[in-house]
Amino acid sequence: MPTTTAVDIYDEIEALKVREDAAILAHYYQDGEIQELADITGDSLKLAREATKITNRTIVFCGVHFMAETAKMLNPEKRVLLPDMGAGCSLSDSCPAPALERRQNQLRAEGRRFQTVTYINSTAAVKALSDWVVTSGNAEEIIRRVPDDVEILFVPDRHLGQYLIEVTGRPMILWDGSCMVHEVFSVGDLLRLKRRMPESLTIAHPECPTNIREQSEFVGGTEAMIKYVARYEAPTDFLVATEANMLWQLEAKVPRHRYHPVPGVTCACNKCPHMARNTLEKLRDCLAHGTPEILWQPQFERAAEVLRRSLLDPSAK
Repeated sequence: MPTTTAVDIYDEIEALKVREDAAILAHYYQDGEIQELADITGDSLKLAREATKITNRTIVFCGVHFMAETAKMLNPEKRVLLPDMGAGCSLSDSCPAPALERRQNQLRAEGRRFQTVTYINSTAAVKALSDWVVTSGNAEEIIRRVPDDVEILFVPDRHLGQYLIEVTGRPMILWDGSCMVHEVFSVGDLLRLKRRMPESLTIAHPECPTNIREQSEFVGGTEAMIKYVARYEAPTDFLVATEANMLWQLEAKVPRHRYHPVPGVTCACNKCPHMARNTLEKLRDCLAHGTPEILWQPQFERAAEVLRRSLLDPSAK
């Protein structure tokens, strides 16, 4: 029996895209073979915005569950598929909606006036309890919109929250959540890499802990990383402290540089196990069978209002 190759699966997916009138969106943390197939690649902010421009009737979101939920909330009339419904997120898991609601009620009982600013790595139910939803790409801008006379409850990423406190000078009440990938970068290994390559520059995602950010020449989201490295004309060594599949995108967009993953405390590179659940085979199968599908939920309506206000309307106050 002939063996099915990656090329065969690519051909099947391309044919199914036409049959199903589908567009494939892929996050930068997906495997390169999936990013190569995608119609649009990007970070959470770019993908959320691009999803609203899709004219196809089906969106296949190669990312994690909250990202596909976001696409559905912004496109209620479209069919949104996720290759593996088990593709979750440690940040999203760290902030269940009932726990957030209890914390909000506690703050109100204390007579405190606050707005809840929520990182997009969260469930629809949490977004529905929020005043703003941010990505690493627009978080600083949104924080500066919050009136000075109210406190900010920032959920769920304490590292991104601490970074925003540092860059905006705005005090915040931080939720105790973190990304399992960015949490485990080894500052010791980073320093050893810097000693081996003293001319190198370190770029880090703001989800990284303070000790990694402090050793970095640049801190920013994945779109900002691409723009940053593109500024350097001469070939440069960059040490990259984010999910390892981001190197594929950097190499594709700015190939003149050399990119080195910053090791984690338990492995040579950090890959998100949830993103890795999406494979070429699962992408093909979800297109072929129309499942798993993100179905509309009651909380999506309120969450969609917050998303549109936060991500799509720059004039919102």
